Amino acid sequence: MELVLTVSSGRHARLNHNLLLLIILQLGLHTAEGVWPLPQSFTSSTERYPLNPRTFYFGYGRQSATQEGCSVLDEAFKRYFSLIFPSADGVLRFSVDKPFIVTVSVDHGDCESYPNEDSSERYSLSVSAGQASLKADTVWGALRGLESFSQLVYQGDYGTYFVNKTEIEDFPRFQFRGILLDTSRHYLPVGAILKTLDAMAYSKFNVFHWHIVDDPSFPYQSRTFPDLSSKGAFHPMTHIYTQSDVRRVISHARMRGIRVLPEFDSPGHTQSWGKGKPDLLTPCYRGGTPSGTFGPVNPILPSTYAFMTTLFKEVTSLFPDSYIHLGGDEVDFTCWRSNPDIQAFMRKMGFGVDFTKLEAFYMESIVNITSALNKTSIVWQDVFDYHERRSSLSVVEVWKEGCYLCEVRRVAKAGLKVILASPWYLDLPGPTHNWARYYTVWPLAFKGTEEQKKLVIGGEVCMWGEYVDATNLSPRLWPRASAAAERLWSDEKQTTSVKDAFPRLQDFRCQLLRRGIRAEPLFVGHCKYEYQGI
Repeated sequence: MELVLTVSSGRHARLNHNLLLLIILQLGLHTAEGVWPLPQSFTSSTERYPLNPRTFYFGYGRQSATQEGCSVLDEAFKRYFSLIFPSADGVLRFSVDKPFIVTVSVDHGDCESYPNEDSSERYSLSVSAGQASLKADTVWGALRGLESFSQLVYQGDYGTYFVNKTEIEDFPRFQFRGILLDTSRHYLPVGAILKTLDAMAYSKFNVFHWHIVDDPSFPYQSRTFPDLSSKGAFHPMTHIYTQSDVRRVISHARMRGIRVLPEFDSPGHTQSWGKGKPDLLTPCYRGGTPSGTFGPVNPILPSTYAFMTTLFKEVTSLFPDSYIHLGGDEVDFTCWRSNPDIQAFMRKMGFGVDFTKLEAFYMESIVNITSALNKTSIVWQDVFDYHERRSSLSVVEVWKEGCYLCEVRRVAKAGLKVILASPWYLDLPGPTHNWARYYTVWPLAFKGTEEQKKLVIGGEVCMWGEYVDATNLSPRLWPRASAAAERLWSDEKQTTSVKDAFPRLQDFRCQLLRRGIRAEPLFVGHCKYEYQGI
């Protein structure tokens, strides 16, 4: 067997196979640090195979339920080719003529669908001489396997690409692995959201929780109620998300196996809503007369629920996911308490002076509206805490500090599904080296039955927008969010050591940089390919 050694001067020397191997050994046996998040089962050897971009191919297995024409995988093959071979430059390159083929086989042909809460992401990957075999239940699992394969490929000191002999069997520990972005406190351009979706796929996150509106601004441009954004956004033309923008985000996410979960938080956090929808918010009173200020959504008017029904019909027709987040947190009762009409309604309903009952009344009505639209609602834990009739609730997101596992246990004990967010609030400024605090989280470390622990469907990294916009979103999010990603994907027993995780996360952070993601450094050091985007 003969191979060609190409040097930078353009001269060629013919070398036999044994001499070539000797030169490779002299150049140093590098390997990839592995895959992040760590697969459930991962074995790799020092046996490695050179890859040539000109003879590297993706293809479909003969028995695969999906074949050429599957938009999700066809696009993924192009995308991952560019990620695997970002550069063909090098001082010294080995010209490898043998082809290397990655064969992808999928059991279920779900190319034109959207990922959902039951989608399997299981895959197996076998890498050997001249080939890699990737098998998955669904296209979503195939995407996760392609990401793992892309992380296995590395470049030697002289530019040659290699992949080592590897066997992987993998699946996520938790089905819901989300990132929340807040686009109300600071507007995030669509490009920044798309870039975040790219980085989410690299860490195998699968839910984008879009906290799209809040008190400061209402950037969602409603087709039915255009005044909501024209009067409630920071700017009615430049700081909005059109229906086309939303569809673009949803499409970009789908191609990466990511669900898009919208949140329209009420009855609190709605000051921006009132600018474009008069009579929606509660008039506040002082000394028996209106003060000119407004509080939460007015929960006693039939017009409130007619408006919400129409708005959610539009929202649920635009966002295909079966889940919708209804918020329900941090409701200030001061304004409700001051309003004589609300007081009269409270007496009529027998609520006394317990305004948590009024909030529960409102939230139950909103849950019923979205249930009628065949959507499963998620609410913040405040709603669970105040709700006596919890049977109408489905999924509760735990966000408060303190003994958050106590709250997880209470929700699971009530038979409801749980999403854990409390330990993963990344928006507040803090040193990057505190990534370990997001890694050493044990979501199931509470006393409960196996059935109760199965109700913990996952967790979420929250990036609230008080101090975050497009200038610092990526470095504040990455690579710390990746620490949470491994906790939510990988086997807990294999990933307890921060010391073992550190070099792997450091290497993964370098991969993020090479892929154009501005991920902050973890400590002193360097990356072979530093960030080039500045």
